[in-house]
Amino acid sequence: MAKMEVKTSLLDDMIGVGDMVLLEPLNEDSFINNLKKRFDHSEVYTYIGSVVISINPYRSLPIYTPEKVEEYRNRNFYELSPHIFALSDEAYRSLRDQDKDQCILITGESGAGKTEASKLVMSYVAAVCGKGAEVNQVKEQLLQSNPVLEAFGNAKTVRNDNSSRFGKYMDIEFDFKGDPLGGVISNYLLEKSRVVKQPRGERNFHIFYQILSGASEDFLCKLKLERDFSRYNYLGLDSAKVNGVDDAANFRTVRNAMQIVGFMDHETQSVFEVVAAVLKLGNIEFKPESRVNGLDESKIKDKNELKEICELTGIDQSVLERAFSFRTVEAKQEKVSTTLNVAQAYYARDALAKNLYSRLFSWLVTRINESIKAQTKVRKKVMGVLDIYGFEIFEDNSFEQFIINYCNEKLQQIFIELTLKEEQEEYIREGIEWTHIEYFNNAIICDLIENNQTGILAMLDEECLRPGTVTDDTFLEKLNQVCATHQHFESRMSKCSRFLNDTSLPHSCFRIQHYAGKVMYQVEGFVDKNNDLLYRDLSQAMWKASHSLIKALFPEGNPAKINLKRPPTAGSQFKASVATLMKNLQTKNPNYIRCIKPNDKKAAHIFNDALVCHQIRYLGLLENVRVRRAGYAFRQAYEPCLERYKMLCKQTWPHWRGPARAGVEVLFNELEIPEEEFSFGRSKIFIRNPRTLFKLEDLRKQRLEDLATLIEKIYRGWKCRTRFLLMKKSQIVIASWYRRYAQQKRYQKIKSSAIIVQSYIRGWKARKLLRELKHQKRCNEAATVIAAYWHGTQARRELKRLKEEARRKHAVAVIWAYWLGLKVRREYRKFFRANAGRKIYEFTLQRLMQKYFLEMKNKMPSLSPIDKNWPVRPYLFLDSTHTELKRIFHLWRCKKYRDQFTDQQKLIYEEKLEASELFKDKKALYPASVGQPFQGAYLEISKNPKYKKLKDAVDEKIIIAEVVNKINRANGKATSRIFLLTKNNVLLADQKSGNIKSEVPLGDVTKVSMSSQNDGFFAVHLKEGSGAAGKGDFLLSSDHLIEMATKLYRTTLSQTKQKLNIEISDEFLVQFRQDKVCVKFIQGSQKNGNIPTCKRKNNRLLEVAVP
Repeated sequence: MAKMEVKTSLLDDMIGVGDMVLLEPLNEDSFINNLKKRFDHSEVYTYIGSVVISINPYRSLPIYTPEKVEEYRNRNFYELSPHIFALSDEAYRSLRDQDKDQCILITGESGAGKTEASKLVMSYVAAVCGKGAEVNQVKEQLLQSNPVLEAFGNAKTVRNDNSSRFGKYMDIEFDFKGDPLGGVISNYLLEKSRVVKQPRGERNFHIFYQILSGASEDFLCKLKLERDFSRYNYLGLDSAKVNGVDDAANFRTVRNAMQIVGFMDHETQSVFEVVAAVLKLGNIEFKPESRVNGLDESKIKDKNELKEICELTGIDQSVLERAFSFRTVEAKQEKVSTTLNVAQAYYARDALAKNLYSRLFSWLVTRINESIKAQTKVRKKVMGVLDIYGFEIFEDNSFEQFIINYCNEKLQQIFIELTLKEEQEEYIREGIEWTHIEYFNNAIICDLIENNQTGILAMLDEECLRPGTVTDDTFLEKLNQVCATHQHFESRMSKCSRFLNDTSLPHSCFRIQHYAGKVMYQVEGFVDKNNDLLYRDLSQAMWKASHSLIKALFPEGNPAKINLKRPPTAGSQFKASVATLMKNLQTKNPNYIRCIKPNDKKAAHIFNDALVCHQIRYLGLLENVRVRRAGYAFRQAYEPCLERYKMLCKQTWPHWRGPARAGVEVLFNELEIPEEEFSFGRSKIFIRNPRTLFKLEDLRKQRLEDLATLIEKIYRGWKCRTRFLLMKKSQIVIASWYRRYAQQKRYQKIKSSAIIVQSYIRGWKARKLLRELKHQKRCNEAATVIAAYWHGTQARRELKRLKEEARRKHAVAVIWAYWLGLKVRREYRKFFRANAGRKIYEFTLQRLMQKYFLEMKNKMPSLSPIDKNWPVRPYLFLDSTHTELKRIFHLWRCKKYRDQFTDQQKLIYEEKLEASELFKDKKALYPASVGQPFQGAYLEISKNPKYKKLKDAVDEKIIIAEVVNKINRANGKATSRIFLLTKNNVLLADQKSGNIKSEVPLGDVTKVSMSSQNDGFFAVHLKEGSGAAGKGDFLLSSDHLIEMATKLYRTTLSQTKQKLNIEISDEFLVQFRQDKVCVKFIQGSQKNGNIPTCKRKNNRLLEVAVP
């Protein structure tokens, strides 16, 4: 990644003017043009001294990356381009290093980016403070509180898709190291009227749409909600879907954030149940009814919605229904109950919905505070972040706009006071004479609103508490009487004649001249909204709910704690909250972020001059610049000032050896700047007029150009000299290398010539010697060849002589042998003729037997007892011998095979042999069982913890354990049982519980019956009169019938010394209690494939169908 360009001052590469204090000339047009110029170049931040102006770009900018965080970390406020990170860093370092509590005030109208600015401040502080598991957890909880509060407190408006409809002030608490410990959130004036009614093009609070879009079907079913927005009267349909907003994903984010903040699962469930109840309240509708006495009353049209609300909240349906139809008024010891007409019923319903949601929101803030509050009691440093609605001027302004603008008047008042105070403290700290600054003090407007005797809020409270008929018109009349002479109050009904003919001011309105401009308020709804009345019947109905959260939200509904005193009005509550907020802010060092919305289309790259001008006026930004410039427009510490402008004076350039202040004095005297244009403080230089600063910048720019030319000249000279010296050095090196190369080539040529001459001489000598050696060799070879031929001739002559002599000797020997044979034959002939036939026969027979055995040796079959191969008989006379030899060989190899068996294998083969004797050619199932080993313990009862109880009940060794099906005589259906065979007993146990159902001694088993077909059914017959025969015989079905019958037979024989009768028949009788039932096996096709089935035909017949 390329290294980021580092600036040393906001004056470097400045687009427009980075600090409005330096703007020349200072007027509204130049102010707007400067903002527009910077906005067009994606510079959305501008300073007014230490105040940051933030313009919403309506797009993502690459200026909030981790690299940017590191760039602004621990840097001087004016060192880099204007940025919200610079103000955040300045506030954090002041809190950490100077132990000063800080507050960051973020103001602006809806859509100006206040919420995003507060997130950026918190994310920057989270990034630069300490690390660690606990610290990271605290930071995560503080950051995750935002999505929760936004979901419940923000809504889509015509000006902003994520508009905060409440004021939020968060105190973030730090330890002495600057690590966050926790925080406390305060909320102000939630716009609860939005719950029941939204202006055209706007939505209700986000959470309603998020639940319906993101919750699962099961969760919605639990909340008794449907996903269709049109089903709910409190949700406006014209703006239900917002482009670029994924309500389903946001719902998952909110649930995850609630979990991180510390909400328990049941708390989260309770919160969503309350939200669902509020949503369903809007679907309750009323119809008018007339009573006998002529009074109008109301009834609920459809009680299904009421029923579902009561199921959600745990309220008795009749109690809530009565609360919507009657109102009880208590005065001392008297109670008066009156009916509500339809309009009053709708008012009561909406009042309940607004109060329920408003109290839920306050409970959420309290619950979040419990999770994020600091756990330690050490002394803490505090940084407050205030995100509150800006000044509002609409076409129709009501009670909400009135108290919002009152809050902004108070913030403007404290802003001016703290700004002047900060200026004065800096002047005193630097030893500069303080001059009084003229400015507009809006205390007179604040007094008009909040005065305890004649203020508008006091008049409104007095009117609300007054007995008799109270309306908005009577309130306006009272204002006209008390405030008529006030210079900032206007009304056509007042005594002041100058407004009588003002047609722009309707009779039912009054106008206040705020610091940001004139605002006209519709008096309609002031009294009702200030009363914020909720009927006591509804409060008591809510308190009776079994839902713990709803009950906690309405403590005044407790009959034991009835307070007949009227609750405080909304205006007085907000006035007290604002007073507490102002008191809190005055104890901290303020930092300001003024947010501006560039256009009403929420579009990027559009700058509406008229809209921005309107916001500049009501934010009082020009007034702020004038206050800042009333004394000295620019100030800077001596060290950076000298470092920046030292090149303008020969005495300070390039290095100043003395104190920085002395260097600045020398510099300014050299430049002949008038003394009235600057003053020397203790640590800073103060410049009165921006023109002086711009003059210094112009001189610096010109001097930098001259210095650049000088540096370029020196560099070029140095570069040429360096190149010449390098070329000279290179020429010497090249010449030396060439001379060396030439000498090497000459030497190589001489050496090559000498080698050639030498090689020719050596070759001539070698050829001469070779010729001599070849001649000598030919002479030696010729003598050798002659000698060889001579010796060969001599050897052949001697060999011929010896052969002739040998032939003669051999001929004599042959003739002698023939003569002796003739003599012997003549003597033996008379004895041979008598015994020749018998001897020839014996000899021939002996040779045939020898040949037979030798051939059998090579043709012997394998040693497997089941191998039936045997060589073919070669001769007929060997038939009996061949058969006997086959029998002997088979017995011998069977013995060899048996000798390899272990005791266990012998037992298995004995059982297999026993099975063969019992079932071979009798039972069709037998051939399939031959290849299957008998295992016995199929269930592994000792290893399976499920059968621990059964294992403990059986003390004997278990021979076989398998799951069988016990056939019910009544219907032929099968029930799973565990079949256990021990040395002395047969047991049947329940497969699920392991409880023993039947236990039969082997002596009581008389017979086992089964069919001859391919099925697993068998009957165990018991001895009549025995204890086990009370319920009759057992008819069972098993997949291992052959093994079970064989083991039962062998075990019975071993224990009783009597053979167990095995009956194989396709019809047999089974004793069931006192009745005998015939079990008959038939062939038939089955729906279940190859599985035999048993059916009851009548009381005396069970029919088993075998495929």
